[in-house]
Formats: sequence, C-alpha cells, structure tokens
Amino acid sequence: MSGLPSDSASQPMGTHRIVHIALDEETILWRNADVEQERRVAIYDLIEENTFKPVRSAKRGVKGPYRLKLAVQDGRLAMDIADQEENQLETLLIGLARFRRPIREYFAICDSYYQAIRKATPAEIETIDMARRGIHNDAAELLVERLDGKVETDFATARRLFTLICVLHIKG
Repeated sequence: MSGLPSDSASQPMGTHRIVHIALDEETILWRNADVEQERRVAIYDLIEENTFKPVRSAKRGVKGPYRLKLAVQDGRLAMDIADQEENQLETLLIGLARFRRPIREYFAICDSYYQAIRKATPAEIETIDMARRGIHNDAAELLVERLDGKVETDFATARRLFTLICVLHIKG
C-alpha cells in the first residue's frame, strides 16, 4: 500500500474527514514520473483539506477521522473505510462502468498536456489545461453523484479522489 499520513496533531479530531489514504499497490500496474507526481499531489491535497462522511458509519455514531484504502476489484471501486485505529468500518463498492469514458478521456488529455508542457506555446498549454480541468470537473461531479447516499463529500474531495481512481487504472 502507498499512502501519506497526515500531521494529525494539526487537524481537529472527531471530524468527518480523511486523515490517511492508501492505494492498493497490486491494482497499480505501472506509472511514470508524471503520474507519480499527480498521485502525490492528490494525496497531499486530499489529506490537507477534505470532507468525507460515510453515511452508514455516521448513522452508527462514528464521527471520524477516517482512513481510506482504494482498490479496483472486478471492475468496481472498493473503498475500505476504517477509523483512526484502523478498525474496519465499512467497504463501499462503486461500479466503474460509467467512469470508463471519463478515465479514457482524462488519460488522453493528460498525455496531450504533458507533451504540450515540453514543446507547446503557453497559449496551447492553457487551452489543453482548460480541457483537462473540464473533463476532471465532469468526472468529479459524476463521482459525487455515484457516492450520493453512501458518502457525503464536497467537489474538491471528489476531484482528488477521481485523480486517484485514474492512477488505479493505469496499465503499462
């Protein structure tokens, strides 16, 4: 598992938020330096600021903070949610069929973006970056929709989670 712990002393305790996130390393088949940087930034930003409230756990009185592990199993996103002491609270399974196209589009635009950074003009880079953000935003909205009734989260958290879902889908 890869994951970055937070500085929990600086975060309020008992809040509905993620304080540690890990990706199932067996799911990740390959990643390059650009992807690894995206993963690190997404995890860091997610830990620094997020809203994450698993509905079933909250109904049982669990207030967090949470530890989250993401994996892809049989075409579904598995979100293993644990408490601060690593006691398993629940596992959410989200079908990924509706994410196939946004993931494919996001990979394609990211490839264009990384190539543009190396040789395009600033205006071309900005145009590609705007398209990349648009795809990312649409996918984040889809994720918020798919999590409805399961996890209460905000748009920024969903964006970062989508980045990590993409990392789990990279094939060598």
